[in-house]
Amino acid sequence: MGASAAVPLLGSGTATAAPLAPTPGGGATPVQGLHLTFGRDPARQMVVSWLTDGPVRRPRVLYGTLDAGFGSYAPAVTRSYVDGTSNRTVWVHHAEIDRLCPNTEYLYIAQHEGATPDAGTFRTAPSGRSAFTFTSFGDQSAPQVTWDLKGAPALDFFSTPATKDIVTGIETVAPLFHLLNGDLCYANLDVDRVRTWNNFFTNNTRSARYRPWMPAAGNHEIEKQNGAIGLDAYQAYFQLPSTETDPELAGLWYGFTVGSVRVIVLQNDDNCLQDGGDVYVNGYSGGRQLAWLEKELAAARAARDVDWIVVAMHQVMISTSDANGADLGLREKYGPLFDRYGVDLVLCGHEHDYERSLAVRGVLSESETLTPNPVSDATDHIDTTHGTVHMILGGGGVSGTTNGSFFKDGTGKVLTAVADKRDPATGKRKPTYVREKAVWSAVRDLDHPYGFAAFTVDPGRRPGGATTLHVTYYNVNKPTGELSVFERFSLHRKRADG
Repeated sequence: MGASAAVPLLGSGTATAAPLAPTPGGGATPVQGLHLTFGRDPARQMVVSWLTDGPVRRPRVLYGTLDAGFGSYAPAVTRSYVDGTSNRTVWVHHAEIDRLCPNTEYLYIAQHEGATPDAGTFRTAPSGRSAFTFTSFGDQSAPQVTWDLKGAPALDFFSTPATKDIVTGIETVAPLFHLLNGDLCYANLDVDRVRTWNNFFTNNTRSARYRPWMPAAGNHEIEKQNGAIGLDAYQAYFQLPSTETDPELAGLWYGFTVGSVRVIVLQNDDNCLQDGGDVYVNGYSGGRQLAWLEKELAAARAARDVDWIVVAMHQVMISTSDANGADLGLREKYGPLFDRYGVDLVLCGHEHDYERSLAVRGVLSESETLTPNPVSDATDHIDTTHGTVHMILGGGGVSGTTNGSFFKDGTGKVLTAVADKRDPATGKRKPTYVREKAVWSAVRDLDHPYGFAAFTVDPGRRPGGATTLHVTYYNVNKPTGELSVFERFSLHRKRADG
C-alpha cells in the first residue's frame, strides 16, 4: 500500500459526527456505476460518484487507509436530470473527499440508507515532480443489450466487444488516471439513452472505481431535449474541477495538474465547424471557453512547476482519414494559442483510428486550410519545445472504425465550412471539404482498429534538466482482447525550473 503506514487519517472537513458503519441492504435502489474523478487539487482531493434509479437518503462515502481504517466520511451532493425523450429521472451522487495526503492509497465505501454499500480504492496524485503513468482513448460506446422500438433485444448503438476489452487493457497498465477524449457511450443515438449511460458506467466501473477517468464531452454527448446545449446528462454524471461560474457551462472545460503535467480539457463543439451532435451549438459560450483557454495556457507555461502542457479534446485538427476530417474552426481558434504557449501534446478522438503528427508549429504559407507546419521529421524522439504533437486515439471500442479509410496518396481533408440550413435528408448542415497535402502526418495504424496510449512521465533529475514523456500505443486485438505494442516513442523538453 505504499508509504502510508505512518500517515494520520484526515477527515473531510465537511462533517463532525462519529463515523458511520456500513448499513445492510434494505430495499433501496442500489449503488450503481461507481466512478472517480479528481478534485481541483488531485494530490489532496478525490470525487466519488455513483448512480441510483431513485432518490436516496444520506448518500455518503466512508474512507481511510488500510493501516488506519475507515476513520473519516464525506457526505454526497445529489444531482438529477430528466431525460428529454423518456421523461425518466436519473440521480447521481457526488462525494468530494478533501484534505487527503499526496501519493497515498485509500480505500472507500459508497453507501446510502437501505442499500448494500459498494467499494473501491484510489491513489492520490503526487505533489511536485514525480514519475507516473496516465492513459487515453476516445470513442468507446457501451457493450450491452437494450430494447429496440418494438421491444425486442438489440445492441447499444456502435457496440462491440472491444468496448469491454479496452477497459481490461487500461487496468492491465494500471495508470494513475485516464483521459477519455469524447464520444463516451453514444447514448444520443439509442432508443433508451438512460439505459445506455447506465451500461457505460457498469462497464467502466471495473476501472473507474480505482482510478479517475477524466472525460471530455464530444459531439455524441449532445442530446436533444437535454438542456439548452444538450449536455445536461453529461454534466449530471460527472463532477469535474471546473472554475466556470455559469451553471449551464460548468464542467464542460476544466484543468488539473498532476506532478509536472498540466492537463487542459476542452469541449470542441463550441469552436469547431462540424455539425455532429443532436443540436448544432457552435459558439454557445460566446468566446468564454477561448478566453479561459488562453488564460490557462499562459499560466501553465509561466509556471516553474509545470513542464508539460497536455490538451485533451474530441474533434481533430489533423486527419488523413476519409471520415470526419480535420476542422478548420479548431485550426483557426486553437492553433495560434497552442503555438504561442508551446502546447506539447494534443489528444483527440472523433476519427475511429490511430494517427499522430510530426511536431508542428505555425502553418504553411498561403494555405487556405491552415495546414500545420512540421518543424522536424523526427518520429522517435521529439523535442516539443519546437512544436506540438497531435494524437488521434479514436479506437476506444466503437464500431464504424475508420482505419480502413485512410487516404493513400499523402493527403487529408479539411472541413472548411457548413451550410446555413440543415439538409432534410441528414438533419445536419452539409459540410464543405478541401483536400490538403498532409505534410504533417507521421504515423498511422492501417491494420488495427482498437487501442489506447499510455504516457509515462520521467521528471528528470535536476532543475533545468531534461524531462521525458515516454509514449506506448497498445493495440487491443480481436477476438480475445489481448494487448500488443504497436509503437513506442518519446517526447522531451527542458524542465521549467531551470
